[in-house]
Amino acid sequence: MLIIVTYDVSTETRAGRRRLRRVAKVCESMGQRVQKSVFECRVDLMQLEQLERRLLAEIDEEEDNLRLYRLTEPVDLHVREYGKFKAINFEEPLII
Repeated sequence: MLIIVTYDVSTETRAGRRRLRRVAKVCESMGQRVQKSVFECRVDLMQLEQLERRLLAEIDEEEDNLRLYRLTEPVDLHVREYGKFKAINFEEPLII
């Protein structure tokens, strides 16, 4: 399944800036950054639960915002891309 993770972490304090870096690292470990605070993650149900637990452990629910969206299949009908950045197609071989 394709999950979109978005977050807004308060960076007014040093602790907030640390949370922001940690949240980004968790997201980077499970998906690809498509905008500054938006990630696409191709996960199964167990990985989704793990991702959610890890993110909730990092944020401060009093100051930060975290949203996870599940895109229904077929994803191609629900995602439209415009502009320079093109996401990696997880279904095709990765050629570097």
